[in-house]
Amino acid sequence: METQTHPLGTSRPPLDVADLPQPEDVFKVRKLGPVQVIQFVIGPSLIALGISIGSGEWLLGPQAVGKYGFVGVGWVITVSALLQTFYNVEISRYVIATGEVPVVGWGRVPPGWKFWVPFSLVVFYFAFIFGGWAAGAGQGLFALVAGRVYRPDEIEYVRLLGIGLLVVVFLITVMAKKVSRALELTNWVLVGALLLILLGVTVAIVPFAVWLDGIKGLVTFTAPPAGITATQLGALAGFTALASGLNWYAMNHYRDKGYGMGHRVGYISGMRGGKQEIKPVGVTFPDTPENRSLWKRWYKLLLIDQWAVFFVGAMLGMLLPTVLMAHVVDVSGKQPTAANVPTFSAEQLGAIYGQAMFYLMLIVGVLILFSTQLGIFEALVRNFTDAAHAVSPRIRKRIEDDPRKFYYPFMLLVLAVIAGAIHLALPVELVQISANMSNFGALMFPFALMYLNSRLPKPARPHWWHYVILALNVVFFGFFFVNFVYEFFTGAALVKF
Repeated sequence: METQTHPLGTSRPPLDVADLPQPEDVFKVRKLGPVQVIQFVIGPSLIALGISIGSGEWLLGPQAVGKYGFVGVGWVITVSALLQTFYNVEISRYVIATGEVPVVGWGRVPPGWKFWVPFSLVVFYFAFIFGGWAAGAGQGLFALVAGRVYRPDEIEYVRLLGIGLLVVVFLITVMAKKVSRALELTNWVLVGALLLILLGVTVAIVPFAVWLDGIKGLVTFTAPPAGITATQLGALAGFTALASGLNWYAMNHYRDKGYGMGHRVGYISGMRGGKQEIKPVGVTFPDTPENRSLWKRWYKLLLIDQWAVFFVGAMLGMLLPTVLMAHVVDVSGKQPTAANVPTFSAEQLGAIYGQAMFYLMLIVGVLILFSTQLGIFEALVRNFTDAAHAVSPRIRKRIEDDPRKFYYPFMLLVLAVIAGAIHLALPVELVQISANMSNFGALMFPFALMYLNSRLPKPARPHWWHYVILALNVVFFGFFFVNFVYEFFTGAALVKF
């Protein structure tokens, strides 16, 4: 009997075809109730949320609100989070339906993988290789160790601490049996603890009126405040939630978690996990009544993971630090700058409430930025590994179909590159560059996603209105990128409010 295949796109082999697995078989449970969903199904969204509650929520959002207030800024946060969560769902649709991660899937879009795979990696790396997220974590850690914020002549110590935290990420992956699972468990602890501490501190010290202003700001659609530029708003939009047009880099974990056809393709195991092969070409499913029913179940689990966990967590992760920052600015009479925003809240609250609050907020800041560092650093390595493994038979032969033999040496190389790039600018300035480069990704990847998803098996294809919302991603984030480019080359804002 001839093996059935499903052609999709150009320049890559057709997908193999097999039935969708049962969720209970994948997660090894008798029945998937609410408790089992929390225990075994939720996961990829936590890794994305760990990245999300970081550069935008702890640095860019509080900086913008601290200087300009909520009104005219908050709605950018809300729209960005809504569009990005929807975009995440559409990216993950492809992963679940084919078992292929996005950086490999892009290779099926004309003109083919020789353009899209290198181009995707270059855009992704240019956005994140500068290490602003690592430098920000080092800045908070320095203050935690020294008991004060760093002086300008101590910036090198800050950078070394940021590099040291990269080594910690390397060790977490080395000690893992399954890398994705190790990241999930780490983020369960980090994200859960951080949101609880932030909620407790903010409820305890921030007046109700400030809370009300923050919530109203999120849902009040009005002109941005005078003086703010579209580039500044673009940085906030780009790193609210995750990374706008580049969110695809964090969706690989649906394959590794075993969602849908990801269960048929494989995952990256840790050093303690033993050899685990990953198929270089994805697998999709035939259009049968049983598979249509199973697809609906997998898609429902995806919606729970993204909307109930990622979206809610991202909105809380942005609301709490910005409300807290607004209160700090009000009571201190000072405003955060690009140089001090990672430690501004801790410094000012420490002056008002004592050293215990200073250290508590520093711990929160370090852990928030470390969760971002954990996700981004690992994603830089993971996406390159997945791409190289999929498109190069020579590499697969060299590593004997064991992705770990590429993953770990390459992680050390990336660590060395970031250790050099981290010296280029202040942490927040590096993050602003990354955020606006993320908006650049929104100019093309939603279109590539439309192409791929329209060619999936019929039960997995999007409805017409999904394409409309993907187009809105292009318009919204693309507007901010155009302004960033104009200001970068001319030194003047194209749009100033």
